[in-house]
Amino acid sequence: MQPKLKSKVRSADRDVGEVTRVIVDPITLDVSHIVVGGNGAGTLERRIPMAEVQVVSDDLIQLRGTAADLEKFPFLKRDEYVTTHEVEIAHLEDHLHVQCGEVLVPLPELEKNVKRRTFFTNFTHVIGVLISLPLIFPVLKYLMKPMYAPFDNRWLKIGSVNKIKTEDVGVQFKYRKNVKEAFMPEAEIDKNVWVLHATPKVLDAVYKGKDMEFHDPNGRVIWTNKKEIPYVAFSGKCPHLGCGYKWRTHKVLGQVFLCPCHLSIYDVSGKVLDGPAPRPLDPLPIRIAASGEVEIIDMEFKAGTKAQVRIV
Repeated sequence: MQPKLKSKVRSADRDVGEVTRVIVDPITLDVSHIVVGGNGAGTLERRIPMAEVQVVSDDLIQLRGTAADLEKFPFLKRDEYVTTHEVEIAHLEDHLHVQCGEVLVPLPELEKNVKRRTFFTNFTHVIGVLISLPLIFPVLKYLMKPMYAPFDNRWLKIGSVNKIKTEDVGVQFKYRKNVKEAFMPEAEIDKNVWVLHATPKVLDAVYKGKDMEFHDPNGRVIWTNKKEIPYVAFSGKCPHLGCGYKWRTHKVLGQVFLCPCHLSIYDVSGKVLDGPAPRPLDPLPIRIAASGEVEIIDMEFKAGTKAQVRIV
């Protein structure tokens, strides 16, 4: 049974307050702490880990220690958390069964001590062994040919610039694109980018005072975004793990790009403000046609690395 908000909290020797909030682990979706307060005017709230809870019933939380033991638990620092109304966590509502109230999620840093997965390293080794076997090499070469096709640098029309009404506000443009991956049949998929009409201050933060060039694998310039052109496009994928992010109003930081997967936060220029993202948002080649049509070259970059490495 999960602890309920407003349940009474009792230590081994007396009542110590009530559950004023609960804290959820955004990875496991389990309640990691209860916040206990309300035991008299001016009482500060303390974070009690679930490991210290002995019994959970409908209206009572029984702790393992005495009231004096509560002194060892830290006070709640409210500014270190966001509510589940401020960040979207998939399937949390299905997993959490507390009464309506303030459910908190810790702001990152969430994954600093998590070791990188070794799956792709091991997979690369396996592929190397397979390719070395001459009997299956022609088959693998045929199947994997699309993976080594040149990047698609065609311009795509994604919508009208009239959709952007305000400066320095992220606007999402959605479009569809035909893709061919390995031996899978060609399919049309949904994609998106974020475009903004940038003020000179934001343009300077994005371009650092110089034009931005985009190159093919041979080093030839594909396109140059001019630093004075006020429209900027960002890839729709978070550089941390490739999740889709959103334009949100943060209680402390104002309007930001926020990734709901692991709470990476970026300002309007794409700069990382908080979270595990290893680099800023990825700008894309953009041009505005005379008709006002926004055109981009669709690019994707490797997630989880400080360096920007194009993969699509």
